[in-house]
Amino acid sequence: MVVKEMFLIFLCLIVFILFVLVGVAFFTLLERKVLGYIQIR
Repeated sequence: MVVKEMFLIFLCLIVFILFVLVGVAFFTLLERKVLGYIQIR
């Protein structure tokens, strides 16, 4: 029972970290597009 709970917590942590990394990557991509658009204008 304890091992199952630890596994679930570990899984949730991995999913959370993945979401954060994807969010940061998307934000960086968006920022570069906006900066490029500003420089073109």
